[in-house]
Formats: sequence, C-alpha cells, structure tokens
Amino acid sequence: MFEYDRFLYPLLLSLRVATLATLAAGVLGLAIAHLLAKGRFWGKEAIDVLVTLPLVLPPVVTGYLLLVLLGKQGPLGAALAQVGIHVLFTWQAAVIAATAAALPFMVKTSRAALEEVDPELEITAHLLGYGRWGTFWHVSLPLARRGIIAGLVLSFARALGEFGATLMLAGNTPGRTNTLALEIYAASESGETGRVWLLVVALILVSFVILYTANRLTARDPR
Repeated sequence: MFEYDRFLYPLLLSLRVATLATLAAGVLGLAIAHLLAKGRFWGKEAIDVLVTLPLVLPPVVTGYLLLVLLGKQGPLGAALAQVGIHVLFTWQAAVIAATAAALPFMVKTSRAALEEVDPELEITAHLLGYGRWGTFWHVSLPLARRGIIAGLVLSFARALGEFGATLMLAGNTPGRTNTLALEIYAASESGETGRVWLLVVALILVSFVILYTANRLTARDPR
C-alpha cells in the first residue's frame, strides 16, 4: 500500500498546485498577451522581455527573487505580514512559484495566437457595435482559442514539473509542500531508487495524458 505522505500527497499536491497556477497564469497571461498583441505603447517589448525572463534565468534565481519579494523584509511580504498573511514555506508559495514559471508560456503562445487574428474582423466587429470587450470575447478569443489552449496546457505541464523556484520559496516539508518534483529529489538523495521510479512514472503518465488531451483538443479538423 502506498504511503500517503510519500506518494499520494505529493501527487495530489502537484495537481492542485499546477491547476491553481495554470488558472492564475491563464488569467494574467491572457491579459498581458492581449495588451502586447493589440496595444501600441512605448516599452511594450520591454514588458515582453520581463515576462520572458523566467524562461532563460535559472529557476533558483526566479525563486530567490520571489523570496526577496515575499520575505518578511520584502516589499510585498512585509505588507502581507501586516494583515497576518505569511506565504513563505507553504503550499501557496508553491503555487506562486509555479505561476511565475508557467506565465511566460501562456503569454508567448497567447500573444502569437492573438496576433494572427485578422484585424479586419476586429474592425468589423467594432463597426457592428461591439466594444473592446465584446470584440475580444466574440471575435478574438474564439479565433485564437487553439493557441490559448496550447498556452494553458504548456503552463500546466511547466507548473507540474516546477522544482527550483518551488524549493527556494516553499521548501520541501513532507506532508505540506513536497510536490512530486521535490519528492523525486528527496527520494533520489536518500537512495530510494524504487520510489524514485514510481514517482517518475507517475509524473510522466500525468504529463502524457494532459499533453495528449491537449493535442486532441487543438488539432485541426482535416475535413
């Protein structure tokens, strides 16, 4: 029988963290992607670079920056502490770390999809009386849905496998913050090869199902 704290809990926690991080990255990433795809303002590409940085920086660097931001002396951490909220070394911190890691994937794919939407269709929607929100909801979003779904799936996959930033921000406390990736590391360090393989196979199977389902959802109808 599987030990709950050493297998089922990391699996369930990873799914919860990845789901919440995908929702957060989805909402925030789609808003940023729409701003970058349709907006015309100075510094737009600088924002894109800032959002993309977690893709090229080592995850521990992203985790350290979040640690500084959310620490007791950090600008956001100090403000949260004033109202009794302490994020560091909790499973919520794992969600924040996973969101930061997943956000670039959502922004990049969604921006590319939104930029491919024919501007003439959006102009026509405006002429027919749709406002900015109505045009986005009824025209831009449906036409860009494949790219947006792909962004959500990639975000989920990235959040599911997040390690470095999570370790820095949430730690690896059994039964509290030990996600699958962290538990694989801990089992490897302790020489538990059998459990490492069990966890690795579980992570691969979950990722395969998610990616396969996404490919089916985003595949174009050959007809």
